[in-house]
Amino acid sequence: MRSGQARVAAVGHVEWVQFAHVEHVPAAGEVVHARDPFEEPAGGGAVAAVQLARLAGAAALITALGRDEHGERSLSRLRELGVQVHAERSSEPTRRAVTLLDDAGERTITTLGARLAPGGGAGGIDWVQVGSLDGVYFTAGSADVLRAAREAARVLVASPRASEALGHGVRIDALVYSGEDEIEVRAAARLHAAAELVVITAGERGGSYRAADGRHGEWRAQPLPGPRVDTYGCGDTFAAALTFALARRIELNEALEFAARCGASCLAGRGPYGRQLQGCPP
Repeated sequence: MRSGQARVAAVGHVEWVQFAHVEHVPAAGEVVHARDPFEEPAGGGAVAAVQLARLAGAAALITALGRDEHGERSLSRLRELGVQVHAERSSEPTRRAVTLLDDAGERTITTLGARLAPGGGAGGIDWVQVGSLDGVYFTAGSADVLRAAREAARVLVASPRASEALGHGVRIDALVYSGEDEIEVRAAARLHAAAELVVITAGERGGSYRAADGRHGEWRAQPLPGPRVDTYGCGDTFAAALTFALARRIELNEALEFAARCGASCLAGRGPYGRQLQGCPP
């Protein structure tokens, strides 16, 4: 990591995603023609790790990948994007996905295969090699991996999508989720008590937070730096940026504003990495 920067990491899954643009998502029985296709390793772990690397100069990703072509391509591409990948290798194939982006900038995702997440068993991640960390964003993994992340990191931020690991006695510093995502809302309901801070995003309306010490508040969405292009990855970009800001001990309201700015920038880019912000907040 660069001298003076926060040492940061993401823990979560990777999937090899085929992106394409359509006028609208097809209805049952309809055929639509896609344009502008491209492919990237994405998923919550990958998107967060790349945003962390762009802010900190480097970042680690603790994940699991199949011993297949898509796993190897994911490793290569993530390293190109500045991510230090620590991957458990699985006999199962790396999950793939197809993401259709419509003319309104909304994405629709179809996943193919099981999500691979680090389990922390025999042959798992060497956390001594990962080292101590200022901040970790946790979006998928086992309870053992969560405990290892808690021991390694001063600040631990999590998504309720990692519900299988959360709520088993490990205290987290922040739980971050979308109040517009029914799956995340349901998963988060039992996890609030495990978090020092709960952060709920609300898209164009900004979001709100409440802390275990009674503090609460809201923030406004930040203006887009260009036309709305693609919603893919905005939530994980926001959470990664918040993790980075908290790891650098930035005051909460300023940290939330910075994270919202990163999310807005992602929304104005093609795919998850087209316009993620780089460099530290002022």
